[in-house]
Amino acid sequence: MDIALFVTQLLVVLGCIVMGTRSSGVGLGLWGGAGVAILVFGFRLAPGSPPVDALLIVLAIVLASSVMQVAGGIDWMVSIAATLIKKNPKQITLVAPLVSFVFAAGAGTSNILYPLLPIIQDLSYRNGIRPSRPLSLSVVATGIALACSPVSAAMAAMITLTDVSPFNYELIDIVKVTFPAAVVGIVATSFFVKRLGKDIADDPEIQAKIAAGTIPAPDGAQSGGAKRAKSGTQLAPAPVQAAVTTSGRNAAIIFLLGVVTIVVFGLFKAIRPLDAAGDPVGMTPIIEIVMFVTGTVILLVSRPTIADVPKTTVFRAGMVSAIALFGLAWLTDTFLGAHSEDIASTVGNAVQAAPWIFALGVFVVCVLTTSQSTATRTIVPIGLVAGIPLGLLSGMWAGAFAGIYVLPTNGSQIAAANFDTTGSTKLGTKLYDHSFFVPSLLLAGTTIAAGALFGVLWG
Repeated sequence: MDIALFVTQLLVVLGCIVMGTRSSGVGLGLWGGAGVAILVFGFRLAPGSPPVDALLIVLAIVLASSVMQVAGGIDWMVSIAATLIKKNPKQITLVAPLVSFVFAAGAGTSNILYPLLPIIQDLSYRNGIRPSRPLSLSVVATGIALACSPVSAAMAAMITLTDVSPFNYELIDIVKVTFPAAVVGIVATSFFVKRLGKDIADDPEIQAKIAAGTIPAPDGAQSGGAKRAKSGTQLAPAPVQAAVTTSGRNAAIIFLLGVVTIVVFGLFKAIRPLDAAGDPVGMTPIIEIVMFVTGTVILLVSRPTIADVPKTTVFRAGMVSAIALFGLAWLTDTFLGAHSEDIASTVGNAVQAAPWIFALGVFVVCVLTTSQSTATRTIVPIGLVAGIPLGLLSGMWAGAFAGIYVLPTNGSQIAAANFDTTGSTKLGTKLYDHSFFVPSLLLAGTTIAAGALFGVLWG
């Protein structure tokens, strides 16, 4: 292997990822495509294979999810999630992250969290709990949820890498490791997060706001000689009331039945149709077919305005994710295709000796790109070439997704800080002094540890 040439090409790949990160959004895809051009025309490497299967899954899922959103399905899910959180307000630091996780996994997107943020803030503050605790962990929990969702872009990227020969590691094999690992990680992390930051009664900033009448006391009564909140001042925000409709309920139920259908097909190969060779059809086309049918049934039953589908937040976020996935995955496949044997004999030995290096790689790419699907297509192929056992790989992959919240640059982090009128949820002035930094590291560590254990036992 020509070390200088290898390092130069690697620097091209890393440079394009960094430039794409600076551009963000579709810029990730553009820089990925530019990197392919440099490797192909500049270094004469053979073009890799664009992630066509992953892109088609993402498009099918995004389409069905967007139709559900237009029909009001997301609003209905939010109302159910809010009800569950309200039933256990004293345990909100545990309940809110778990509920956020489950619904993000079911919907295949972390966007479902936005309407829940003011509800979490309101309930925690009214019950005397520092809002930054449940808010921060709820945000981070939705990140790892996408490693447990049959209908997320990250899972689409993953199964197109593992559900092929010689691995034949399918959706259900991944979820049976990632889901329990994530739950264990969230529960364990909540015990630590409950102690992060000062209690409301001991926080001078919050008490100063209460004394000044900027915000009311947690129970609405006078506290520390403070007067009730002055008229026109900023009170703890009232929970957002989602517009719950029958059509929205029906759309959400149909979508969730679609998710269940995918899981059932993953569990029972015998019920799948056969391909031309007489083998059960793979999960990639199964997911695409089920999602198209799901979207069509929602269209027939709930009758959403189809022209509004491209305007939804789910559709826009999904298209941006698809473009980023296209460019960067094509770039990494081009590089890895030219050096797979070298990587297997060098990097592979290091990863086999210390598998945590793989988890660190996924974590770092999540930090840099804030995209779980990009991290999957960038690092997972290296883990596969290195020969990491697939159960172990899946468990560590899920926990590393918490890395997208290490830097305070995501919309949900900014929204959580803005909804918290007490000011306890902070974006910080440095890269490490924000409210999500410690929960991200804790959740990554606990989930990776649990995922590694479950991966070894069940993988």
